[in-house]
Amino acid sequence: MTVNKRALGTEKEFQAVKYLVDKGYTIVERNFRTRMGEIDIIAMKDEYLVFVEVKYRSTSRYGNASEAVGIRKQQTIRNVASFYLTTRYKRTDIPCRFDVIAINADSITHIQNAF
Repeated sequence: MTVNKRALGTEKEFQAVKYLVDKGYTIVERNFRTRMGEIDIIAMKDEYLVFVEVKYRSTSRYGNASEAVGIRKQQTIRNVASFYLTTRYKRTDIPCRFDVIAINADSITHIQNAF
């Protein structure tokens, strides 16, 4: 049986959105894409605009899901976030942070200020 990775990714992102909403976050945007890359979820919590990367691993065979957000991915997310702030808000001094939601099998770990 083949797994549709795109559908599985969408399902896990939906799971992450539900988790965030249950924790009091307001979802601002999902799957914000530019030529530079993509941010899975953009949310608001208190005074912070939160850029969230969602990673999923069905097993720990290749490591923890959070380990998949390496330096290059972090830099891409920072660049896309900067573009988002300048195009949507016309400024970059808005308080923001970068979180990771790691889903390992059925366990969710939310890492605030991950990078």
